[in-house]
Amino acid sequence: MIEVIGVRFKKAGKIYYFDPGEYSIDLDNYVIVETVRGIEFGKVVITNKKVDEEDVVLPLKKVIRIATEEDKLTVVENKEYADKAFATCVDKITEHQLEMNLVDVEYTFDRNKIIFYFTADGRVDFRNLVKDLAALFKTRIELRQIGVRDEAKMLGGIGPCGRMLCCSTFLGDFEPVSIKMAKDQNLSLNPAKISGLCGRLMCCLKYENDEYENAKRELPDLGDSIKTPYGKGKVVGLNILEKLVQIEIPEKERVIEYTLDELIEEGIVTAQGQK
Repeated sequence: MIEVIGVRFKKAGKIYYFDPGEYSIDLDNYVIVETVRGIEFGKVVITNKKVDEEDVVLPLKKVIRIATEEDKLTVVENKEYADKAFATCVDKITEHQLEMNLVDVEYTFDRNKIIFYFTADGRVDFRNLVKDLAALFKTRIELRQIGVRDEAKMLGGIGPCGRMLCCSTFLGDFEPVSIKMAKDQNLSLNPAKISGLCGRLMCCLKYENDEYENAKRELPDLGDSIKTPYGKGKVVGLNILEKLVQIEIPEKERVIEYTLDELIEEGIVTAQGQK
């Protein structure tokens, strides 16, 4: 077992583990740590705890120190510098007539690097832009192309549900979402209704997907032929969440609704959903 703390560098960013060393750090404290990008300022979201060594990537970097008020002022100053760098970079993009959209600018805590995040439809030759920016800011420059999902995460906004975007408030990582999830949940396949602000399938399609998959394994499929006490019928409707099945009985010219429990009691399906 090894002792770690979990640190986030952005509000809904990924959690990274660090070795707290001799520090006992409270939740929501800020720390200064070393990352692959350099010295960074992050928020503690997981306090000192023991985890298996297989669950982390070793060797862990140690916490340099608990952040001071001076460090917090440095972060505020870096944000002001980043805002100015954003405006400068937009001007340079226009000057070089590049087909790219600048999304965000970020200074590392120690100001050894400026990272410019942008979106573009394809590859962009920004070598001359980097030269100009390096000459202006006299520091290392990194231009990082991001996808539309990452853009929405950075910019935030209000989703179709009326709440702030999940990706910008609490989702640390994007999980794969497929059109099959929308089909399984009997949702409209109209792209305008199942797409988020980023134009991709909404992340929330994943939230209840496991429940729908489990329920579908227990219930018969649409179109299945089923023998009932009223005669042979065909499944014409399913309410997956309430576990209701509508069976059409041609001989009786009627549609009968069964619950899953009733189907099991009458031996139409087993408890495992086997027809």
